[in-house]
Amino acid sequence: MISELNLIPVIDLLQGQVVRAVRGDRQAYRPIVSALCASSDPVTVARILCDHCAARQLYVADLDALQGRDTQIAVLVDLLQALPDIELWLDAGLADASAGQALRSQLAPFAARIVFVYGSESLRSREALERCFDAAANEGARAALSLDRRDGRRLDAAGCWDAVDLWPERLIVMTLERVGSGAGPDLETLQEVRRLAPRAMLIGAGGIRSEDDLARAGAAGADAWLVASALHDLQLPRRAR
Repeated sequence: MISELNLIPVIDLLQGQVVRAVRGDRQAYRPIVSALCASSDPVTVARILCDHCAARQLYVADLDALQGRDTQIAVLVDLLQALPDIELWLDAGLADASAGQALRSQLAPFAARIVFVYGSESLRSREALERCFDAAANEGARAALSLDRRDGRRLDAAGCWDAVDLWPERLIVMTLERVGSGAGPDLETLQEVRRLAPRAMLIGAGGIRSEDDLARAGAAGADAWLVASALHDLQLPRRAR
């Protein structure tokens, strides 16, 4: 029986191509080699992944932006135009509310279909955390907070993990060393976040290998999971719409 846990396919963009995530080590990412997609073209890969998962959302990590370079606006516009029924979750290394507002302006025709992701590894300060979700709400925009960690260490200059009262309604638990690892999902951390945020939409990331992993993630309190490697390696069956 197929798990009811929502799947959100992920594409990692680097210099205009989809690359394969390897334990969150961005220096090791290479153009995607996939049993599912015979291409590293972003639109081609996104279409195939979304179709395979019967997905209504697509998560895009802009690795150029996350490493301090320009956001890949042209690629993002191509994706938004090619997939008009998809909600795009965008992680582009946003450091504060003004960065989010600037990016929203650049993507203005599509802004209603974008969830802007603020990552704890990127937010510059507690003040930035306090302001970014208020600013998004005031502008009618949607946003999510990604609680990032690697090898048991929080990536969290802004103190996001401890600021439970500032958490928004959409939360991502991002365990970077599990991404592309085949090591299984980090359910212990997810359960702790679920305990602290019982009403949030909670999305896990990293480590999914099978439908059994998805079932365990759902039982642990996840509403959705970000997936990529398990799809490219044909570890998850096609879902019917």
